[in-house]
Amino acid sequence: MSLFANKQPSIADVAWPDHSLVRAIILVFAGALLLAISSKLSIPMAPKSLFPVPVTLQTLVALAVGTAYGWRLGGATILLYFSLGALGLPVFAQGGGLHHLWTAPTAGYLHGFLFAAVLMGWLASLGFDRSATRLFPAMLAGHAVIYLFGLMWLASYVGMNAALAIGFKPFIIADILKCALGAQLFPIAWKALKE
Repeated sequence: MSLFANKQPSIADVAWPDHSLVRAIILVFAGALLLAISSKLSIPMAPKSLFPVPVTLQTLVALAVGTAYGWRLGGATILLYFSLGALGLPVFAQGGGLHHLWTAPTAGYLHGFLFAAVLMGWLASLGFDRSATRLFPAMLAGHAVIYLFGLMWLASYVGMNAALAIGFKPFIIADILKCALGAQLFPIAWKALKE
């Protein structure tokens, strides 16, 4: 049995059980659109020269897409999002363009979205999205993956101490709150689907 074998259906599987290519395309584009919108819902940190990473809902949406879609469609959604941004569409928090994925100090956080969405999809297939008490630590783990990639990348520009000071500490409370919100929403969604 594969490590990524679907053990339990995702919310998307239950809400829209048709597994056609058209369904997959619609879900992936909808998820990428949600990511783009969430990147624009931000609280800028001042001064921008010291805090290049804004507080957005993007990390919550990246984790939610993986959780709701499963690891395959969640990963595909993040890859489409990257592709749209690489083509120059302003889907990232600070605009669009390939440089946001390869040369910007915040590129590592974006890379982390892919691995975090896949992780969340896999954990959801194990049933972690059915209860808030299991989903909250899973979402913390998803955020930890994003931070791992983001901080390593940012540290290559400013050093690890500065990366922690500007790319982690100012955001930890907001991310814990996002995890708590996500952990509450999915069990509610499951309950609504069962009714």
